Amino acid sequence: MVARITLSKSMRAILYYNEHKVEKSEAHLILVSGFAGDAEKLNREQKLNRFSHLLRLKPNVKTNAVHITLNFHSSEKLGNEKLQQIGMAYMERIGFGDQPFLVYRHLDAAHTHIHLVTTNITAQGQRIDLHNIGMEKSETARKAIEMEFNLVRAESKEAHLYPKIKKAEVQKVKYGHLPTKRAISNVLTAVNRDYKFTSLAEYNAVLGCFNVMTIRGEPDSVMFEKKGLMYSVIDDKGRQVGVPIKASAFYIKPTLRNLEKRFAAHNEKRKAYKPDLKKRIDNLFTPYRCHFQ
Repeated sequence: MVARITLSKSMRAILYYNEHKVEKSEAHLILVSGFAGDAEKLNREQKLNRFSHLLRLKPNVKTNAVHITLNFHSSEKLGNEKLQQIGMAYMERIGFGDQPFLVYRHLDAAHTHIHLVTTNITAQGQRIDLHNIGMEKSETARKAIEMEFNLVRAESKEAHLYPKIKKAEVQKVKYGHLPTKRAISNVLTAVNRDYKFTSLAEYNAVLGCFNVMTIRGEPDSVMFEKKGLMYSVIDDKGRQVGVPIKASAFYIKPTLRNLEKRFAAHNEKRKAYKPDLKKRIDNLFTPYRCHFQ
């Protein structure tokens, strides 16, 4: 299991993202905790109002929305009941068991995964500390849950045997139809979450594995000069299919300017692995160097 925590200043954006997935039959709400009334009868505004009430108790805290994804190995076929148990166990272990939270099962990737939406503002108007929550609490919770529910461990070799991201299905993409955007969006969300790339070429190489590509336009075009970026579905021969869509139209805003910030950040993170990689490569070629001397 892989857990990812995203902190935000907009509860509305996180909640509406998941609710939109439900409306498009790309997700199901499988668990409601800390809300009055039946889950089936709660509408979008009622869910938002529950969180907004807590946010008003601590208005000086701006980063107050928490969006968590729990990702499972693609070989694991988990039912909703099991996912509910895992969701509750995880929230309890990271200190959010008493907080109101929603659990959505998303259907837009090749592997089973759930999204958890909550806030770090308590009913007493206190702020739950989010600093380093990933390493200090989430990792411990993840390892304990893997053992408790007999899940594939994130560090194991088996965890890397199957692809996590579902390809955009070219045959389902129709010219000018909404499924084009949906197919691309699913790939973009997963790739930007799971991969570390340091250039547009690297980014395109990853996207190409899932039938998606970026379009910059001709070097002398206005789009190129203004750093515009579009996305298109491609077939197995790399040919565009359907209508390209502007980067700004997607929820995660994968514009070139935003990507360039990620390129720089990912490049810095890579530096820590460079000495070990160089040593490994040198060791591979050492026998051959000796042979030719």
